[in-house]
Amino acid sequence: MLYELYELRHMLAAPVRLPAEISRAFFQSPLNPLSMTPAGRALAAGAEMISRLSRRFSRPAFNINHTIIGGKRVAVKEDIIADRPFSRLLHFKRSINRNDPRILIVAPLSGHFATLLRGTVKDLLPHHEVFITDWKDAREVPLSEGRFDLDDSMAYIHDFMSLLGPETHVIAVCQPASLVLAAIAVMASERDPNQPASMILMGGPIDTRVSKTKVTQHAQSKPLRWFEENVIHTVPSYYPGAGRQVYPGFLQLSGFMSMNMDLHVDSHMKFFQHAITGDGDSNEKHRVFYNEFLSVMDLTAEFYLQTISEIFQKQSLPRGKMKWRNPKTGELLDVSPQDIRHTALMTVEGELDDISARGQTTAAHELCLSLSQRKQYHHFQLGCGHYGIFNGTRWQKEIMPRIRHFVRMIDEDRDPVPDADLKKIPDLAPERFNRDKHGIVAVRRWLKESRPESFEQCQPIQENTENKAKPEPEFCLTAEPPKPATDKQVNHQIKETKEDVTITDTPKKKKKPRINKGHKPKVKVTLPLLEPLEKINKPDPKANVIEVSFTKKEKKTKSSSDTTSKSTPAKVEVANSRTKTANKTTAKPRAKNKSKPKKSTAKTKAKTNSKTNSKTKANTKNKPNDDKKRKA
Repeated sequence: MLYELYELRHMLAAPVRLPAEISRAFFQSPLNPLSMTPAGRALAAGAEMISRLSRRFSRPAFNINHTIIGGKRVAVKEDIIADRPFSRLLHFKRSINRNDPRILIVAPLSGHFATLLRGTVKDLLPHHEVFITDWKDAREVPLSEGRFDLDDSMAYIHDFMSLLGPETHVIAVCQPASLVLAAIAVMASERDPNQPASMILMGGPIDTRVSKTKVTQHAQSKPLRWFEENVIHTVPSYYPGAGRQVYPGFLQLSGFMSMNMDLHVDSHMKFFQHAITGDGDSNEKHRVFYNEFLSVMDLTAEFYLQTISEIFQKQSLPRGKMKWRNPKTGELLDVSPQDIRHTALMTVEGELDDISARGQTTAAHELCLSLSQRKQYHHFQLGCGHYGIFNGTRWQKEIMPRIRHFVRMIDEDRDPVPDADLKKIPDLAPERFNRDKHGIVAVRRWLKESRPESFEQCQPIQENTENKAKPEPEFCLTAEPPKPATDKQVNHQIKETKEDVTITDTPKKKKKPRINKGHKPKVKVTLPLLEPLEKINKPDPKANVIEVSFTKKEKKTKSSSDTTSKSTPAKVEVANSRTKTANKTTAKPRAKNKSKPKKSTAKTKAKTNSKTNSKTKANTKNKPNDDKKRKA
């Protein structure tokens, strides 16, 4: 029903759009004297605004007819190399004999046409043989052509890379970055001789757990059932793909617009002001960008839902659980990026990217464990958003020269870049990937410093994965409790001193901590980490009891008393004032200290021997009271 309402809105806007087009043409005509007045320009600008807001933008053309190589104009022809039901492989053939590297651009299948990468193709054409995947609108594909899901898209990419041969360099922009990595991993596991020479992943969601954006939050905050019931619709009967379940492009466009609505409103206000002041160059740039941005295409429902499930919710690729079913044979294969050894890797990320934030694309280096360090490179572009990675000034002057250098560094037997082109855009070398600087830990540190709100949403987890060669990354957007440690795990022994704290690894030992009063314990205390509270040994309640003993013998050497005091740390010395009184009355040996002497024994002794009774009375006067002893 939503698709029909959208079409009805455009039909109702037709009577408004037609007069607006006529008014714009009348007030912009050079034969009209009002076109040079401020009032005429304002009327023409308002009419153009109404016309653009009410019209539908269809698939634009590439319109790349020539390029400049070494200061010379070279004609370019657009050829179709392969034509499939849901995609075409286009080749921009140059009318010049040059031995340049072969590049395959995998365009994003996320609601926009491949013409969104027109600027990318233009800047790469002078020094490369450029091919691009041109995905078709799902509403234009008849239902008889069958399904098109995530496995089919990987099969298309796999076939296109095999068709172009082993000397191909693949550039994946945004959404297909994970699919390109998975397809190359399958080719590496099969030891396919047509594995590409290198892959350049630009702003793609390889591991969406590393950092958080509005896109990942929206995809992970709702169950898959919600997407099936709310965003999947049927193509109306007046389109070739009638009856097909699709994710409409206008919903994707509304999502993109809502992410930066203030910027789009401000851009249209500036467009109106420039039209009044007569700034034609700025308005022409606005038209070119929004003609491309507002032209959208539908995606098949199965492809969209599998992308949400596998890439954003399950994170199958970084967890080592991704599978690929070959549509031709039906064989189910494991996707193992650790098998990649031949294809070099370069990743590109933007500082202000709000769709695939920093760290999501760099995670590809953590997955390619078997790839040599000399084949891994990374570039982080400052002050660059998502679209600035593949379009605009920063792409042209900062990112493209590094890709050009990286490709020729891998593929050495190629023609050099003309000197005239190097003067315009100097060559720049990419930086070799360094885990301490570009890895997940470094990204987390950067998020904590620059974007603390995104850092707090990424909770650490500890989880095992089926891919034994790839350890589980340590960061996730959803909080999961850690598993309790087993008895075989190594505990950390903490030694506390007055100056510092040292941590050493020792086997687990069960010790009862002894607490002494008056000074800090100098014994080693073992604290088992990652253990539940129930398993930690409770301290002995008798450990705090103070043992006081009095010996029978009166005369003791100083050496013996010193040694006993050092060897028995649990015995406590009596207070100085009491020790002096006790030493004065040590003419005869004292009996052992009893907690509560009985009265009956004192009476019997008094009756039997009066001499002993007098002696005991003398001794009791010198002894401290029992209550005072307990308080001491």
